[in-house]
This record gives sequence, structure tokens and C-alpha cells, in this order.
Amino acid sequence: MKKILVTGSDGRFGRVLQKLRGKNFIFRNKKELNILSINSIKKNLIKFKPFCILHLAGLSRPMQIHDKQINKSIDLNIIGSCNVVKAASEFKIKVIYLSTSYVYPGDRGNYKEQDYLKPWNNYSWSKLGGECAVQMYKNSLIIRLCMTEKPFVHEKAYANVKSNFIFQEDAARLILKVINKKGIINVGGPSQTIFKFAQKYKKNIKKIFSKGEFPKRTDMNLNKLSKLIK
Repeated sequence: MKKILVTGSDGRFGRVLQKLRGKNFIFRNKKELNILSINSIKKNLIKFKPFCILHLAGLSRPMQIHDKQINKSIDLNIIGSCNVVKAASEFKIKVIYLSTSYVYPGDRGNYKEQDYLKPWNNYSWSKLGGECAVQMYKNSLIIRLCMTEKPFVHEKAYANVKSNFIFQEDAARLILKVINKKGIINVGGPSQTIFKFAQKYKKNIKKIFSKGEFPKRTDMNLNKLSKLIK
């Protein structure tokens, strides 16, 4: 079976993916594979000889950390991703990169993969920075993802913001179905307000309304995904 090397296996999504893993997955935490060291990445590629790298390592939440610790955000999400691409390209190994729906502007929704990009916070700028390196390497797949933990962790949810929220377990299953593809694929659930999504699983969730701090239409068009997983 073709081996898949997973970076950042000790992160939230990495732990979810491990529950669904097959024998062909090789999970490496940040001590075993340091994305800030090209030598560390290369040693893992030489040792395991994977078919591809599923690149999960990086910095995500809390969102404010990308404003307060810009250097850390740049290092882990941009420079680290560049290192992964540089090492993978040397060994001609495919890269699968998890990006975010937040790279889209958030002003009209229903974004297709080829639509223009304009990140609206530092987190999404850092993820787009990683995307730039992956885009340069044609043996790659970029997954623009919208997911959250299960159960829904927040006590409030936006009633005027549409997204494609999906739980991490469901996102992992979808990603496994498209892992052999290349290019860019939007991955998420049905377009709906965050409040509507959360209310299905948390009946006492409270409504809040974005006054500009969060874009109102971050939802993506999932037609490409639907065709690929039929």
C-alpha cells in the first residue's frame, strides 16, 4: 500500500485522523518531524519513503495568536509549509496541504476554487502564504477546509454568518476520499448560518450577530467535491 506521511499528528485534527487511520498512514509529531528543519523533513522522507505528505502541522487557534505572535505564525504556517514543499519536490513526493475557507474574501459566498482570494485576518494570510508554495509545486493537492470540533465548543454562534462548517471526523472521511486528486478542492458541509449548524447539536446555543468583525458569507461552492466523491 502507498504510504502517507502525516505531519503535525499531535494536533487536534491529527488526533482525529488517527482514529480513522489505515496501516499506510505514518503519523509524526513535531518532535519526530520538525517542519522548520528541512533536514528533519528529509530524514523522514528517506526513512519512510512515502507516496505523499499530508501536511497538517501549523498554527491555528486561538485566532488572536496570529496577531500577537506574528513571527510564530509566519514560521509555522508559511516557512514550515515552504520547507515541506521544498523537501517533497526534491524527492518528487506529492504534498497535500490543508488550507482554509477564510482565504476567500467573505463578501458574497458560494466561492468556487478558481475565484479570487483576499484573506480577511492574519490566520488566513498565513494559510495563503503556505498555499503559495504548494501552488508552485504541481504534484500537490490544496484542500480549502471549513471544520470545527465535535461537540461544538462555543456557547454562542453567529446567526448572520454563513459558512460550511463540518465536524472534524466528517472532514477526515471526505479528505480520505479525495486524497489521490490534485489541484484545489473546497471541502465542507452544506451552506448555512453558524447558528443553524450549532443549534442541531447544542439546543441552548445563543445567537450573536457579526457587526463586521467576521465576514457574513464565507461559504464555499462544493460542486467539485460532490462530483469527485460520487
